[in-house]
Amino acid sequence: MNILTANNISKSYGEKKLFKNISFTINNGDKVGLIGINGTGKSTLLKIISGYETADLGDINIPNGINIEYLDQNPKFDSQSTVLQQIFKSNSPTIKLIKKYQETLKTIEENPKDGTLQKQLLKLTNEINNLNAWDMESQVKTVLTKLGVTDFNKKMGTLSGGQRKRVALASALLSPCDLLILDEPTNHMDNKSIDWLEDYLKIRKGALLMVTHDRYFLDRVVNKTMELDHGKIYTYTGNYSQFIEKKIERKNFESAIERKKQNLYKKELKWIKSGVKARGTKQKARIQRFEELKNSKVNIDDSKIDISVGYSRLGKKIIQMKGISKSFGKNQLIKDFSYIFLRNHRIGIIGDNGTGKSTFLNLIAGKLIADEGIIDIGKTVKIGYFAQTSENIDENLRAIEYIRKSAEYINTSDGNKISASQMMERFLFSNDMQWTYISRLSGGEKRRLYLLKILMNAPNVLILDEPTNDLDIDTLNILEDYIDEFDGAVISVSHDRYFLDRTCDRIFFFEGSGYITEYTGNYSDFIAKRKNNIKEEFKDKLPKRKNPPNIETPKKKKLKFSYKEKFEYERIDSEIELLENELSNIEDKIQEYSRDFEKLQEFIVKKDEIEEKLLFKMERQEYLNNLEKKIRNFKA
Repeated sequence: MNILTANNISKSYGEKKLFKNISFTINNGDKVGLIGINGTGKSTLLKIISGYETADLGDINIPNGINIEYLDQNPKFDSQSTVLQQIFKSNSPTIKLIKKYQETLKTIEENPKDGTLQKQLLKLTNEINNLNAWDMESQVKTVLTKLGVTDFNKKMGTLSGGQRKRVALASALLSPCDLLILDEPTNHMDNKSIDWLEDYLKIRKGALLMVTHDRYFLDRVVNKTMELDHGKIYTYTGNYSQFIEKKIERKNFESAIERKKQNLYKKELKWIKSGVKARGTKQKARIQRFEELKNSKVNIDDSKIDISVGYSRLGKKIIQMKGISKSFGKNQLIKDFSYIFLRNHRIGIIGDNGTGKSTFLNLIAGKLIADEGIIDIGKTVKIGYFAQTSENIDENLRAIEYIRKSAEYINTSDGNKISASQMMERFLFSNDMQWTYISRLSGGEKRRLYLLKILMNAPNVLILDEPTNDLDIDTLNILEDYIDEFDGAVISVSHDRYFLDRTCDRIFFFEGSGYITEYTGNYSDFIAKRKNNIKEEFKDKLPKRKNPPNIETPKKKKLKFSYKEKFEYERIDSEIELLENELSNIEDKIQEYSRDFEKLQEFIVKKDEIEEKLLFKMERQEYLNNLEKKIRNFKA
């Protein structure tokens, strides 16, 4: 079923052309990831589809009865409303119905004998029954909790920007719709909330269109990828990894076509310059073809951001933390923490929101003072701090003026000097963009400009607080390459699992109540170790056998089944079949209750338990089958 068709959409802001004559369709069941470099118009396109902005040319066709729900990157809110009140201000038909029911009920309490009101209440009751919406408040609280918002009566004006975004996300998820549009939904979310959102969106019915820089999220959720590139849109079937492969194929194909065009253009140019021959006139058609060739050059420039900035000399002593503690009131964030940072350290910091991750970075950067302990920073250390929110940039400045405030010229890592303008070109700021007022740049372009300024100061210790927020994937890829070559320590707070896997070799896990645990390896290694620890704890809680076997001097077993093994071997196939049937039933239930969040979570937990049992049984089946073969061969 077709949800939406875009026909020849064009949009410009002044002289800046975002996209021209782009067309695409979205069908029911499509889970689309929209990607592209910052400033190409991704957020603008989402707003045009949602009806919050209009295209210069073209039209969006949406069939009657199709509902669209949109999460803005910077959602609006009523500062005086509580969290629950804010969600119940949604335009969702279900929430409007519940509000109308509550208002009618209140009016009836004042006029209990009004027959018209009684009939209206009965009608509303039937409508709510048909929508199964009686437990809406419970569903709202469940989703908010999963997204890390637990104080439902807190005023919106007192929440952080990230918390407000999560309240808006909860409202979007709870609004029944045919097309859900999300602009950077994972920004300001911790890993636990992202994991939940990922699972929810994978099983959610209906179409999905989202902009996100989270590559693991794209890999695991989307089945279709659209890329905005130089004003055009390209559609690929598959997730992010499949998109990368198909984009390489497209670029290679375009390059081959362009090379053929250039060869033909050179021949035609030679012919044009050759002068009038024979009959004294040139063929008009051939001249016209030459003009078309000249004007039809395909942009195959695949240049990436080059950030080979030099860095300052770094001595042996980097950063030493001794017995550091930090609290805010009764909330202890860091408790008696000690650590010695070395030149080659690549540290990723993770944990739930509010556990002290940003506080930790601010202590190192000297923006906060520890309650107890000492932070000893080496004399040669020059910290580059890429904060979660950009500094207060004077938006009346042109982009190049802002960069020149840091340096007119800088030394690269290979010892050469380049100008601020050349450096901006390496960051994909064209000559026109360099002289653009900062107020006209997109949010992502401002973040890229801020990152450039940090690196132009040639730091030798990098502190990155949520560096993936608002940066496009291409910029992140190059930042990761830069970190590979960076000759100094890098400390990153991030919820981006791909970024942590790509750049970190140790993880600091903020567990809460001030406790920080170190794990060697990247984020995936950390997850694997945490799972193993949980399994070991579970094993420790199992009842111990009265006569455990002597594992130090095991006796040689006879090649035959024990009584228990024989009993298990005879039943293992049927037990696996039962578990597989049970798993299939649970998966059907998950689809059936995809909008009932409490039941959905219950079935997801049960599914995990069954899969764990099934995996164990399959491992036992493999062992028993191998043992049976050995016994058979031995007897033969």
